[in-house]
Amino acid sequence: MVKMDQSVLRPATEILHAAELARLAETDKGPRPPGWRLSARAVRAFVLGDAAHGISRKFYGDDALVERAIVSLMGEQGLLLVGEPGTAKSMLSELLAAAVTGSTRLVVQGSAGTMEEHLRYGWNYALLIAEGPSEKALVPSPVLQAMRAGLVMRIEELTRCPPEIQDGLISILSEKMIAIPELGDSAIVRAAPGFNIIGTANLRDRGVSEMSSALKRRFNFETVHPITDPAFERELIRRRLADRLAPSGVKPDLPEAALAILVSCFQELRAGRTAEGVTLQKPAAVMSTAEAVNVAHAAALEAAYLGDGMVTGAHLARQIGGIVLKDDPEDGRKFKSYVDHVIKDRARSGSDWRSFYEAARTLRLG
Repeated sequence: MVKMDQSVLRPATEILHAAELARLAETDKGPRPPGWRLSARAVRAFVLGDAAHGISRKFYGDDALVERAIVSLMGEQGLLLVGEPGTAKSMLSELLAAAVTGSTRLVVQGSAGTMEEHLRYGWNYALLIAEGPSEKALVPSPVLQAMRAGLVMRIEELTRCPPEIQDGLISILSEKMIAIPELGDSAIVRAAPGFNIIGTANLRDRGVSEMSSALKRRFNFETVHPITDPAFERELIRRRLADRLAPSGVKPDLPEAALAILVSCFQELRAGRTAEGVTLQKPAAVMSTAEAVNVAHAAALEAAYLGDGMVTGAHLARQIGGIVLKDDPEDGRKFKSYVDHVIKDRARSGSDWRSFYEAARTLRLG
């Protein structure tokens, strides 16, 4: 079993969940697609959990989406996970890559600076000048490494790559090969069984670098929606908070009542409607589960190092201000209206909401 390095802030998924992956590999009796380390059923169990075998649930949301994603990776097309920011697209891609191939290390971060060599190959120019084109001078991209080894590789924020760079994937996904003419006419790398690509794309980036129709046809699209079940969202935040605090040795003391306040605020602001049916002005800020985890993490640190260790509504309210004011100054006014008209009424019902309200009303929201 691979031991987790406690000095690392964020271990790779295959390291963080090494014990579960090893347990699944030992008990997995299902048919395995070519090149896969686990069967499709075991991959599903790793992502969605299997209480009978002590496998924790890691993705909260649409179970059918996960099953479709697994099927996509067994086919000829790539998988593209699209959705609003903070909907766990990247986390799901890491979980799938870790379960299918045992590695999440092959990844390209898409940006305006992404170049062809990031998706195909480059050269060690010192060796290239000294010896000429050779396998030794070749610097394989994560895509080329994945093709040779039959692994799943990931491309984050694919639509942030320039269109001409994106289109370099068309032949890779359709022909499953990369030619290296500098090494001779016969220098062709053909993908080993198990190779595939998982891409992610942010719906708010539409229009940045729109994908061509030809490239879209090479991917199966799956939309990852925000979590709508409050119980699922509370459980996910609690798990992610524990993972975040583990390296620092801080044990989160987050009462269920305080966590319920956090989830209620995020879900209501995200939906633009309260649980009572009151219409709200939706902020432009991304009120995602990932941001809720950030708020819980900051509140837990404040409580641990500047308080008595217990997270209260006041801790949460002070940290939410930094989320609300990220994108649009008008969001401060919208959140203040939410506090004055919704939270104020709830403050009369109990000390937890009262603590949140008293801190929220003192925030400088523009």
